[in-house]
Amino acid sequence: MIRKADFAVTDKEANILIVDDDQAFADTLAEHLVERGYTAKVAYDGNEGLERYRSGAYHVIFTDLQMPGMDGMELLHEIKKADSRSVVVVITGFGTIEGAVQAIKKGAYDFITKPVKFEELDIVVDRALEKRGLVKQLDFFRGLTLAVLISIPVWLILGIILASKLF
Repeated sequence: MIRKADFAVTDKEANILIVDDDQAFADTLAEHLVERGYTAKVAYDGNEGLERYRSGAYHVIFTDLQMPGMDGMELLHEIKKADSRSVVVVITGFGTIEGAVQAIKKGAYDFITKPVKFEELDIVVDRALEKRGLVKQLDFFRGLTLAVLISIPVWLILGIILASKLF
């Protein structure tokens, strides 16, 4: 089912998922992100959000904290279980310091309270995408380092074998 806020824009290569049971808020948030050049998808409850997450590749996930059925904390837990590097931002109208601390401890990247100011949201999105890019670079360099560490002993062994045959 195609929703009003399911747009694809190719200016920026970032897919963002918004999970919120307040449909008007979710659609408004998605429209703002699309205007900024991102691809935005919406889900109106936690279960649908988890399905969308599993069927797509998202750079940033925004989730409401209090939703019927699967709430935002449970969704955060399931997403982090699937990929600990996922960037999840919790948005809630019932923001407390305890709630923010709990969300961050469970792996949320950030915590935003409603009403959301688009300027604040834009900063969070930019920082979240920057973090995701740094994590990808770190993964690349870890892989490169592992490849070098594995290849050095192989070359040493080959050198020893060739040297022993020459002498």
